Order: sequence, then C-alpha cells, then structure tokens
Amino acid sequence: METKQTTARRWSISSDELQLHRQKDCLHQSLPEDLGVGRSAIFQLDQDLSYIETRYTPSKDLAVLSRMDYQEPLLMVTLGLKGQSRFSGNSGDELIFREGYTAITTIRSSIGERQYQAHKPTMQLRFALNKNWLDRYFGENKAAQLFNKNGIQLLNYQPISPQAMCIAQQLLNYNAAGETSRIFMHGQAMSLLAFELTPLSEDKRRNLTRLDQKDVAIAKSARDILLREFRNPPSVEDLSKRVGTNQFKLKQLFHHFFNNTPYGLLLEIRMNNAYQLLESRRCQVSVAADLVGYSHASNFSAAFIKHFGISPKAVSKKH
Repeated sequence: METKQTTARRWSISSDELQLHRQKDCLHQSLPEDLGVGRSAIFQLDQDLSYIETRYTPSKDLAVLSRMDYQEPLLMVTLGLKGQSRFSGNSGDELIFREGYTAITTIRSSIGERQYQAHKPTMQLRFALNKNWLDRYFGENKAAQLFNKNGIQLLNYQPISPQAMCIAQQLLNYNAAGETSRIFMHGQAMSLLAFELTPLSEDKRRNLTRLDQKDVAIAKSARDILLREFRNPPSVEDLSKRVGTNQFKLKQLFHHFFNNTPYGLLLEIRMNNAYQLLESRRCQVSVAADLVGYSHASNFSAAFIKHFGISPKAVSKKH
C-alpha cells in the first residue's frame, strides 16, 4: 500500500486500500497502522438497513478517497458523537459532520474524499436506509420526493435529540454476543431513527426558512447545558440568558428541534440517566434519585413510574 501527500499536506488513501475482514455478522474496515487508528464496523441489520460505527484518530491529516455508485439511492443518517469530518465531492458537494449534530442526506452516486484532522478523535454512527425501507415506513410518495436528485443532497441538519443520544450510548456499550444481539441492535436502531427522522414526517420547510445556524447553535448549547447540569439545572430564565436568547425564543427552538419543552427535555434526561443507573449498578432507589437531582425518593419514584410505567425498584432487581 502506498500513500501520497497532497498539495494541501493531507495524506490520501483510496477506500479500496482499507483493510477488510469479517467477524461473525460484522464487516470491519481499518486504516493501515502507519496512518493511525481508524476502524469502521458495518452491521447489516436487515436487507434494507445497515448500521456503521466509525472511530478515527489518524496520525496525519487524512483524506479517504471514495467513489460511491449505488444501484439504488440511499438515505444516510449520521450522528456526530465526537470530533468532526468533512466530505468534499468532485462536483462541488461539501458536507461537514460535527459533534452533537445529526445530518440526514440522500446519496445515489458521488466521487470525493472524507477528510479527517490529525490526532483529532472522531466517532460517528451512520444508518443507511434504502428505498424499500422508506416505502415501508413513509410511503412511496415520500421516497420519490427525497430521491429526486443525483449526487449528495443534505435534507436536514439538527442537534442530536437527547433520546437518540441515550440510544447511541446503549448501542456503543452493548457487548453481548449471540443470536439476540442483532435483535437488540435492530430494535435500538429503529428507536433512534424514529426520533431523528421526525423532520421527514412533517412539513417544516416554512419554519426552517426562519432558522439559521445561530438558532441551531443556541438549541444545541441549551441542550448540552441540561445534559451536563441535569442534577442542578438552571431555570428556563437563566438557561435563556446563558445561551443568549429569551425564554419565548428558547421554547420555540426546543419545540422545533426536540419536540419538547426545556422542562420536558430535562425530565427525559433525568429519567434516562436514572434507568441506566438502576439497570447497570443496581443501586438503591434513594441513591439513584439523588444522583439525578431529586431531593425526595418518593417524588422520584412517582415521576419514574409515570415516565416508564414501571417502578425504579423493579428495574434495579431485573438482573
């Protein structure tokens, strides 16, 4: 294998030169060791749905050259969990996949390169859906609307929903083997897609024209504050001031991007964290309540039962 240095001092490698090997139901695609650490795990969950985990930390600024020419178009849902990468197409297409955002794109054919920065860890989850999948869940008319152009088309760019973020972590942390592993992964993938594909089931074009990248950044910043400070969260008024907007605008952005209120999103974050604590650590209910910001275990239990339909004690005793 030979690498070459481009005029922009970025090392290039063809995707055909990546090392491939199969392990059970997964296909692994790896960078050569002299270019750093880079690996993609590709799972075919069913004939219409693929799931790809990609982790790259190249030792040099890197471009992976690729030619994508599919028999039928694909819808790609990409969650940026860490770092960022950039796709630059020969026809002028350019997409940036950033940490904390979901990009929904369509692709039929394209020639270009995926660019990664040296020593910058990148982690992404991608879901590839074909036309049969979209026909099944959205109808043939919707699929025809989405696949009306060749090349690559960006359909939607949004902060990752807290629900999808929680599911993504469950997918990454799941280590069980055996026949049920694919069932688990397929179920989690479908749940995640249900949250992240919501914009495709609604006509939001009128609203999207009123929103700019500043609004996207405000929504992500407010969500990230709640994710970090859910135990002692700021009030909506304080949260609005911290992200540089007013309460009314913040509530509008939460409704648009997360289909929720700031308080509703906070509740989702607290409950999901509590469920993971109870399931993985099997800690006492009072401890879980305190760790997610509840002063009284009774209030926590009532909120947990209302949210999940099961008591926290039952979850802690499941395993």
